[in-house]
Amino acid sequence: MKEAEDERKKHQALIKSMFIPRDILNAKLENIDLKEDSRIRVVNMVLSFSEEYEAGKQVKGMYLYGSFGVGKTYILGAIANEIAKKKIPSMLVYVPEFMRELKGSLHANSLEDKIDAVKKVKVLMLDDIGAEAMSSWIRDDILGSILQYRMLENLPTFFTSNFSMKDLQSHLSVTQRGEEEPVKSARIMERIKNLADPYELKGRNWRER
Repeated sequence: MKEAEDERKKHQALIKSMFIPRDILNAKLENIDLKEDSRIRVVNMVLSFSEEYEAGKQVKGMYLYGSFGVGKTYILGAIANEIAKKKIPSMLVYVPEFMRELKGSLHANSLEDKIDAVKKVKVLMLDDIGAEAMSSWIRDDILGSILQYRMLENLPTFFTSNFSMKDLQSHLSVTQRGEEEPVKSARIMERIKNLADPYELKGRNWRER
């Protein structure tokens, strides 16, 4: 009994999170509804990733996009638990809240520590990218820096978004002030495409009962 509890704690210690609901951290791959072909593709990708992953080896993550409520965040939690079985550490980050916290930490010593933790984790999962308008500083100096580091270090990165890659590029090209910066947006998207392949998730809205 004690051995099982110790193993459970070690498993949980491999999964870090920022602003992610507790039930997501308990998600399991086997609980994903496989009635949609898109979900079967996603689960197969996760199993392949878990098999192929090696530290330092270039293994692409996944850019998972689809409508509100189709279960994208749940799948990130399931991925984290699946790869924890292989002792692979990960971090799940709810992007809008993380960005808000960074803005509030501008003059705090903790800013660099928070960015470094996200930048250097073995497997990073960025949930709901594009859910809010970003300032140029957040997009270029924070997100751009994180993605550039991970690209150079071959650190797998997963994303979820309501936007397709094409639509996210349009979204990121307009700053909070309404300025259009398509070249800077394209630079971010090149990094995302280098890190992850796009997968569309279809199905019912699980939040509607």
